[in-house]
Amino acid sequence: MTRAATSFVAPLTFQALSGNQVHLDLLDTEEESAMGHIRLARWADLILVAPATADFMARLRAGSAGELLDAVCLAAEVPVALAPAMNRAMWYNPATQENAAILAERRVHLLGPDKGMQACGESGFGRMMEPIELCQALEAIFTEKTLAGCSVLVSAGPTRESLDPVRYLTNRSSGKMGYALAQAAINAGAKVTLVSGPVLLEPPKEAIVVKVETAADMFNSVIGLASGHDIYIGTAAVADYTPAQVEEGKIKKHDEALTILLNRTRDILSAVAGLPSRPFTVGFAAETGHLEAHAKEKLESKGLDMIAANWVGQPEGGFDRDENALWVCWPGGEKYLPMASKQNIAIQLIELISENYSAQKNTT
Repeated sequence: MTRAATSFVAPLTFQALSGNQVHLDLLDTEEESAMGHIRLARWADLILVAPATADFMARLRAGSAGELLDAVCLAAEVPVALAPAMNRAMWYNPATQENAAILAERRVHLLGPDKGMQACGESGFGRMMEPIELCQALEAIFTEKTLAGCSVLVSAGPTRESLDPVRYLTNRSSGKMGYALAQAAINAGAKVTLVSGPVLLEPPKEAIVVKVETAADMFNSVIGLASGHDIYIGTAAVADYTPAQVEEGKIKKHDEALTILLNRTRDILSAVAGLPSRPFTVGFAAETGHLEAHAKEKLESKGLDMIAANWVGQPEGGFDRDENALWVCWPGGEKYLPMASKQNIAIQLIELISENYSAQKNTT
């Protein structure tokens, strides 16, 4: 901790929460007898300074070693990341912008800042990224760029099929798996386009986002974009059927029973796989029974390169949950990904997709 940091939070608080010693002084007699600032710079795989003030950025740019944190960063041989946090005017000050640009040239990772309300009461860029977003950004730094130079199209979330102006047919998909895959692909170095049905999620900042509502919207957007991408991952839970007629007015409650005629929607996966200039096509199968058999049949009948199948309606995993498990199958191979967070599953699946895409590309 810097001296300024101790004015906000006591060192004892961090020590109690982390279970680790909190280092404060560059010239601590006990520590410096063993060259403490050098030792602290050696054990980590990455150093993150959060929050990183305008003053610290200026000191780091100048190569100052007056405080323990300065000296540790100066002696570091591992990646250094900063999470800038300051007033919006301080962030946009030419001096700070110049410092940020020079630090970026030196391969210091700048994570943020974000836009939002600040402690001073003003609003704008300068707010520190949220901790969960910082963790995702750090994960990206460590992720091998197996998809560098690739473009990936991901469809995610449910669709809504209107019955009348106030009602629609939909499903339980939350979009969490698709959004996690989009982030994992970005972390692996890909340029990602995300075609998303209506969900309550924040998309990855680096993704190009196309918002849709109906199965027809999803079909048109995906088909229009697919040929321009190297890989397509169809995680969206697209409606299989849509009402034959959408009523102009609200359907009133008159009869004891109501019959609604449904027409089958167009199959996106089959259409993508059948394109003359098709991407590497990955499908998803949500099943309540005979998971492997149904997934293999879908892989072959739709002409897919890979399929990921998961159980739904079970106590764990599936729709609208934070965890999932997948059985992944491709021509000549299969792998089971056991129950884990959808973020973790997404990383594993992107690795499998990358391996199979590369193998197919090299064979071709």
